[in-house]
Amino acid sequence: MGRADGTFTIGELSRRTGLPVKTIRFYSDEGLLPPADRTGSGYRLYDVTAMARLELIKTLRELGLGLTDVAAVLAHETSVTRLARRHIDALDEQMRRLRLRRAVLRAVVKRESELEEVKLMNRLAAMSDEERARLLDEFWQEVTDGLPVDAEFYERLRSAKPELPDDPSPEQLEAWIEFAELIQDPEFRAVTRRMSEQHADDLRAGQAAVPAQEDWIGWSERAQKALEAGLAPDSPEGRALADDIARAWAPDGQDPADPAFRASVADRIAVGTDRRAERYWQLMAIMNGFPEVPTRVPAVEWLTAALRT
Repeated sequence: MGRADGTFTIGELSRRTGLPVKTIRFYSDEGLLPPADRTGSGYRLYDVTAMARLELIKTLRELGLGLTDVAAVLAHETSVTRLARRHIDALDEQMRRLRLRRAVLRAVVKRESELEEVKLMNRLAAMSDEERARLLDEFWQEVTDGLPVDAEFYERLRSAKPELPDDPSPEQLEAWIEFAELIQDPEFRAVTRRMSEQHADDLRAGQAAVPAQEDWIGWSERAQKALEAGLAPDSPEGRALADDIARAWAPDGQDPADPAFRASVADRIAVGTDRRAERYWQLMAIMNGFPEVPTRVPAVEWLTAALRT
Protein backbone atom coordinates (compact mmCIF):
# COMPACT_ATOMS: atom_id res chain seq x y z
CA MET A 1 0.00 0.00 0.00
CA GLY A 2 1.14 3.55 -0.71
CA ARG A 3 1.07 6.43 1.71
CA ALA A 4 -2.04 8.54 2.26
CA ASP A 5 -0.68 11.25 -0.03
CA GLY A 6 -0.26 8.76 -2.90
CA THR A 7 3.52 8.49 -2.63
CA PHE A 8 5.67 5.40 -2.13
CA THR A 9 8.83 4.72 -0.25
CA ILE A 10 11.71 3.18 -2.17
CA GLY A 11 10.91 -0.19 -0.55
CA GLU A 12 7.29 -0.05 -1.72
CA LEU A 13 8.42 0.95 -5.21
CA SER A 14 10.75 -2.02 -5.24
CA ARG A 15 7.94 -4.43 -4.32
CA ARG A 16 5.64 -3.00 -7.00
CA THR A 17 8.18 -3.08 -9.85
CA GLY A 18 10.29 -6.09 -8.88
CA LEU A 19 13.50 -4.06 -9.06
CA PRO A 20 15.98 -4.19 -6.18
CA VAL A 21 16.13 -1.21 -3.86
CA LYS A 22 19.81 -0.85 -4.70
CA THR A 23 19.01 -0.51 -8.42
CA ILE A 24 16.25 2.05 -7.85
CA ARG A 25 18.54 4.08 -5.61
CA PHE A 26 21.24 3.96 -8.30
CA TYR A 27 18.83 5.25 -10.96
CA SER A 28 17.76 8.00 -8.59
CA ASP A 29 21.35 8.98 -7.82
CA GLU A 30 22.06 9.14 -11.58
CA GLY A 31 19.19 11.59 -12.06
CA LEU A 32 17.03 9.17 -14.05
CA LEU A 33 14.40 8.85 -11.32
CA PRO A 34 14.15 12.02 -9.21
CA PRO A 35 12.02 11.58 -6.07
CA ALA A 36 8.71 13.40 -5.89
CA ASP A 37 9.28 14.33 -2.26
CA ARG A 38 11.12 13.37 0.91
CA THR A 39 10.01 12.44 4.38
CA GLY A 40 10.89 14.52 7.40
CA SER A 41 13.77 12.11 7.97
CA GLY A 42 15.06 12.67 4.44
CA TYR A 43 13.87 9.39 2.91
CA ARG A 44 12.89 9.56 -0.74
CA LEU A 45 9.29 9.34 -1.80
CA TYR A 46 8.02 8.53 -5.32
CA ASP A 47 4.64 9.01 -6.97
CA VAL A 48 2.78 7.13 -9.73
CA THR A 49 4.60 9.20 -12.36
CA ALA A 50 7.90 7.99 -10.98
CA MET A 51 6.59 4.43 -11.03
CA ALA A 52 5.69 4.73 -14.71
CA ARG A 53 9.08 6.31 -15.40
CA LEU A 54 10.79 3.45 -13.59
CA GLU A 55 8.91 0.86 -15.67
CA LEU A 56 10.10 2.66 -18.81
CA ILE A 57 13.69 2.68 -17.55
CA LYS A 58 13.42 -1.03 -16.76
CA THR A 59 12.14 -1.80 -20.27
CA LEU A 60 14.83 0.25 -22.01
CA ARG A 61 17.57 -1.35 -19.93
CA GLU A 62 16.24 -4.84 -20.70
CA LEU A 63 16.52 -3.94 -24.39
CA GLY A 64 20.19 -3.19 -23.86
CA LEU A 65 20.20 0.60 -23.85
CA GLY A 66 22.90 2.28 -21.78
CA LEU A 67 22.22 4.87 -19.11
CA THR A 68 23.19 7.72 -21.43
CA ASP A 69 20.66 6.60 -24.06
CA VAL A 70 17.97 6.08 -21.42
CA ALA A 71 18.57 9.59 -20.11
CA ALA A 72 18.33 11.00 -23.66
CA VAL A 73 14.97 9.29 -24.21
CA LEU A 74 13.59 10.48 -20.87
CA ALA A 75 14.73 14.03 -21.66
CA HIS A 76 13.12 13.80 -25.12
CA GLU A 77 16.52 14.48 -26.70
CA THR A 78 16.10 11.47 -29.00
CA SER A 79 13.42 8.96 -29.88
CA VAL A 80 13.14 5.31 -28.98
CA THR A 81 12.81 4.53 -32.70
CA ARG A 82 16.12 6.18 -33.54
CA LEU A 83 17.89 4.41 -30.71
CA ALA A 84 16.27 1.11 -31.67
CA ARG A 85 17.62 1.35 -35.20
CA ARG A 86 21.10 2.03 -33.88
CA HIS A 87 20.94 -0.84 -31.45
CA ILE A 88 19.63 -3.23 -34.08
CA ASP A 89 22.74 -2.56 -36.15
CA ALA A 90 24.97 -3.08 -33.12
CA LEU A 91 23.17 -6.29 -32.16
CA ASP A 92 23.38 -7.62 -35.72
CA GLU A 93 27.15 -7.16 -35.66
CA GLN A 94 27.42 -8.69 -32.20
CA MET A 95 25.33 -11.70 -33.28
CA ARG A 96 27.48 -12.16 -36.39
CA ARG A 97 30.61 -12.28 -34.25
CA LEU A 98 29.00 -14.69 -31.81
CA ARG A 99 27.97 -17.00 -34.64
CA LEU A 100 31.51 -16.97 -35.99
CA ARG A 101 32.90 -17.66 -32.52
CA ARG A 102 30.49 -20.56 -32.09
CA ALA A 103 31.47 -22.00 -35.46
CA VAL A 104 35.19 -21.69 -34.64
CA LEU A 105 34.69 -23.50 -31.35
CA ARG A 106 32.80 -26.28 -33.10
CA ALA A 107 35.61 -26.59 -35.63
CA VAL A 108 38.16 -26.68 -32.80
CA VAL A 109 36.31 -29.56 -31.16
CA LYS A 110 35.98 -31.46 -34.43
CA ARG A 111 39.62 -30.97 -35.44
CA GLU A 112 41.01 -31.27 -31.89
CA SER A 113 43.10 -28.22 -32.71
CA GLU A 114 46.18 -27.05 -30.84
CA LEU A 115 46.58 -23.50 -29.54
CA GLU A 116 48.45 -22.07 -32.56
CA GLU A 117 45.91 -23.49 -34.99
CA VAL A 118 43.08 -22.09 -32.87
CA LYS A 119 44.64 -18.61 -33.13
CA LEU A 120 44.91 -18.96 -36.91
CA MET A 121 41.37 -20.28 -37.24
CA ASN A 122 39.98 -17.42 -35.20
CA ARG A 123 41.84 -14.86 -37.33
CA LEU A 124 40.69 -16.45 -40.57
CA ALA A 125 37.09 -16.76 -39.38
CA ALA A 126 36.92 -13.07 -38.52
CA MET A 127 37.85 -11.98 -42.05
CA SER A 128 35.32 -10.07 -44.10
CA ASP A 129 34.33 -11.11 -47.62
CA GLU A 130 36.60 -8.33 -48.94
CA GLU A 131 39.56 -9.69 -46.96
CA ARG A 132 38.89 -13.21 -48.19
CA ALA A 133 38.71 -11.99 -51.77
CA ARG A 134 41.98 -10.08 -51.34
CA LEU A 135 43.73 -13.18 -50.01
CA LEU A 136 42.52 -15.13 -53.04
CA ASP A 137 43.56 -12.38 -55.47
CA GLU A 138 47.07 -12.49 -54.00
CA PHE A 139 47.15 -16.24 -54.63
CA TRP A 140 46.20 -15.91 -58.31
CA GLN A 141 48.60 -13.01 -58.77
CA GLU A 142 51.52 -15.11 -57.54
CA VAL A 143 50.72 -18.21 -59.60
CA THR A 144 50.31 -16.26 -62.86
CA ASP A 145 52.76 -13.37 -62.43
CA GLY A 146 54.74 -12.73 -65.62
CA LEU A 147 53.07 -15.54 -67.59
CA PRO A 148 51.26 -14.89 -70.90
CA VAL A 149 48.14 -16.79 -69.86
CA ASP A 150 44.70 -16.57 -71.42
CA ALA A 151 43.30 -13.56 -69.56
CA GLU A 152 39.66 -14.51 -70.16
CA PHE A 153 40.16 -18.09 -68.95
CA TYR A 154 41.99 -17.03 -65.79
CA GLU A 155 39.51 -14.27 -65.08
CA ARG A 156 36.83 -16.95 -64.90
CA LEU A 157 38.95 -18.82 -62.36
CA ARG A 158 39.59 -15.68 -60.31
CA SER A 159 35.96 -14.55 -60.36
CA ALA A 160 34.84 -17.34 -58.04
CA LYS A 161 35.19 -15.81 -54.58
CA PRO A 162 34.47 -17.33 -51.16
CA GLU A 163 31.40 -15.62 -49.69
CA LEU A 164 30.31 -16.99 -46.35
CA PRO A 165 26.74 -16.24 -45.23
CA ASP A 166 26.13 -14.15 -42.11
CA ASP A 167 25.40 -17.34 -40.20
CA PRO A 168 27.89 -19.87 -41.61
CA SER A 169 27.45 -23.51 -40.76
CA PRO A 170 30.35 -25.28 -39.05
CA GLU A 171 31.01 -27.05 -42.36
CA GLN A 172 31.23 -23.74 -44.24
CA LEU A 173 33.58 -22.23 -41.70
CA GLU A 174 35.77 -25.34 -41.68
CA ALA A 175 35.79 -25.21 -45.49
CA TRP A 176 36.99 -21.58 -45.41
CA ILE A 177 39.73 -22.39 -42.88
CA GLU A 178 40.94 -25.33 -44.99
CA PHE A 179 40.67 -23.22 -48.16
CA ALA A 180 42.69 -20.36 -46.67
CA GLU A 181 45.36 -22.79 -45.49
CA LEU A 182 45.42 -24.38 -48.95
CA ILE A 183 45.93 -21.19 -50.96
CA GLN A 184 48.67 -20.08 -48.57
CA ASP A 185 50.50 -23.43 -48.81
CA PRO A 186 53.78 -22.89 -50.75
CA GLU A 187 53.62 -26.39 -52.23
CA PHE A 188 50.11 -25.90 -53.58
CA ARG A 189 51.12 -22.52 -54.99
CA ALA A 190 54.05 -24.20 -56.74
CA VAL A 191 51.75 -26.86 -58.21
CA THR A 192 49.30 -24.22 -59.45
CA ARG A 193 52.19 -22.19 -60.86
CA ARG A 194 53.30 -25.23 -62.88
CA MET A 195 49.76 -25.56 -64.24
CA SER A 196 49.87 -21.91 -65.30
CA GLU A 197 53.27 -22.41 -66.94
CA GLN A 198 51.91 -25.35 -68.93
CA HIS A 199 48.96 -23.20 -69.93
CA ALA A 200 51.34 -20.45 -71.12
CA ASP A 201 53.50 -22.97 -73.02
CA ASP A 202 50.40 -24.23 -74.83
CA LEU A 203 49.51 -20.71 -75.89
CA ARG A 204 53.03 -20.04 -77.15
CA ALA A 205 52.86 -23.24 -79.19
CA GLY A 206 49.57 -22.14 -80.69
CA GLN A 207 47.65 -24.94 -79.00
CA ALA A 208 44.38 -24.65 -77.16
CA ALA A 209 45.19 -24.43 -73.48
CA VAL A 210 42.19 -26.49 -72.49
CA PRO A 211 39.26 -27.99 -74.37
CA ALA A 212 35.80 -26.56 -73.92
CA GLN A 213 34.32 -27.14 -70.48
CA GLU A 214 31.44 -29.18 -71.86
CA ASP A 215 33.94 -31.50 -73.54
CA TRP A 216 35.80 -32.00 -70.28
CA ILE A 217 32.58 -32.74 -68.42
CA GLY A 218 31.55 -35.32 -71.00
CA TRP A 219 34.97 -37.00 -71.05
CA SER A 220 35.27 -37.17 -67.28
CA GLU A 221 31.76 -38.59 -66.96
CA ARG A 222 32.55 -41.29 -69.52
CA ALA A 223 35.78 -42.11 -67.71
CA GLN A 224 33.96 -42.21 -64.36
CA LYS A 225 31.36 -44.65 -65.68
CA ALA A 226 34.04 -46.87 -67.17
CA LEU A 227 36.00 -46.78 -63.91
CA GLU A 228 32.92 -47.70 -61.87
CA ALA A 229 32.19 -50.54 -64.29
CA GLY A 230 35.67 -51.95 -63.66
CA LEU A 231 36.84 -51.44 -67.24
CA ALA A 232 40.55 -51.15 -68.00
CA PRO A 233 42.01 -48.06 -69.71
CA ASP A 234 42.91 -50.22 -72.74
CA SER A 235 39.34 -51.49 -73.11
CA PRO A 236 37.33 -50.54 -76.22
CA GLU A 237 35.64 -47.81 -74.16
CA GLY A 238 39.03 -46.46 -73.09
CA ARG A 239 40.38 -46.48 -76.65
CA ALA A 240 37.25 -44.72 -77.96
CA LEU A 241 37.55 -42.03 -75.30
CA ALA A 242 41.27 -41.57 -76.05
CA ASP A 243 40.45 -41.19 -79.76
CA ASP A 244 37.90 -38.45 -79.03
CA ILE A 245 40.27 -36.53 -76.76
CA ALA A 246 43.20 -36.78 -79.16
CA ARG A 247 41.12 -35.57 -82.11
CA ALA A 248 39.78 -32.63 -80.10
CA TRP A 249 43.27 -31.62 -78.98
CA ALA A 250 45.21 -32.23 -82.18
CA PRO A 251 46.31 -29.04 -84.00
CA ASP A 252 46.11 -28.82 -87.78
CA GLY A 253 48.48 -31.27 -89.41
CA GLN A 254 48.89 -33.44 -86.32
CA ASP A 255 47.98 -37.13 -86.55
CA PRO A 256 45.74 -37.74 -83.51
CA ALA A 257 46.65 -41.43 -83.59
CA ASP A 258 50.37 -40.72 -83.07
CA PRO A 259 51.35 -42.41 -79.75
CA ALA A 260 53.91 -39.72 -78.97
CA PHE A 261 51.30 -37.00 -79.44
CA ARG A 262 48.82 -38.87 -77.25
CA ALA A 263 51.44 -39.27 -74.56
CA SER A 264 52.13 -35.53 -74.67
CA VAL A 265 48.39 -34.84 -74.26
CA ALA A 266 48.33 -37.22 -71.28
CA ASP A 267 51.32 -35.37 -69.79
CA ARG A 268 49.60 -32.03 -70.18
CA ILE A 269 46.43 -33.33 -68.55
CA ALA A 270 48.45 -34.90 -65.73
CA VAL A 271 49.94 -31.49 -64.86
CA GLY A 272 46.45 -30.33 -63.93
CA THR A 273 45.48 -33.56 -62.19
CA ASP A 274 46.06 -32.73 -58.56
CA ARG A 275 43.74 -33.68 -55.75
CA ARG A 276 44.41 -30.38 -54.02
CA ALA A 277 43.30 -28.45 -57.10
CA GLU A 278 40.08 -30.44 -57.08
CA ARG A 279 39.72 -29.82 -53.36
CA TYR A 280 39.98 -26.08 -54.08
CA TRP A 281 36.70 -26.20 -56.03
CA GLN A 282 35.03 -28.59 -53.61
CA LEU A 283 35.71 -26.18 -50.74
CA MET A 284 34.53 -23.23 -52.82
CA ALA A 285 31.23 -25.05 -53.41
CA ILE A 286 30.76 -25.74 -49.69
CA MET A 287 31.47 -22.13 -48.70
CA ASN A 288 29.16 -20.60 -51.28
CA GLY A 289 26.37 -23.15 -51.00
CA PHE A 290 26.90 -24.43 -54.56
CA PRO A 291 26.10 -28.00 -55.65
CA GLU A 292 28.64 -30.55 -54.47
CA VAL A 293 31.70 -30.96 -56.70
CA PRO A 294 32.27 -34.69 -57.20
CA THR A 295 35.72 -36.26 -57.05
CA ARG A 296 37.01 -36.70 -60.60
CA VAL A 297 40.75 -37.22 -60.11
CA PRO A 298 40.62 -41.07 -60.28
CA ALA A 299 38.56 -40.79 -63.47
CA VAL A 300 41.04 -38.34 -65.01
CA GLU A 301 43.93 -40.63 -64.05
CA TRP A 302 42.07 -43.46 -65.81
CA LEU A 303 41.58 -41.16 -68.79
CA THR A 304 45.30 -40.32 -69.06
CA ALA A 305 46.14 -44.02 -68.81
CA ALA A 306 43.79 -44.64 -71.76
CA LEU A 307 45.66 -42.01 -73.79
CA ARG A 308 49.02 -43.66 -73.05
CA THR A 309 47.81 -47.05 -74.22
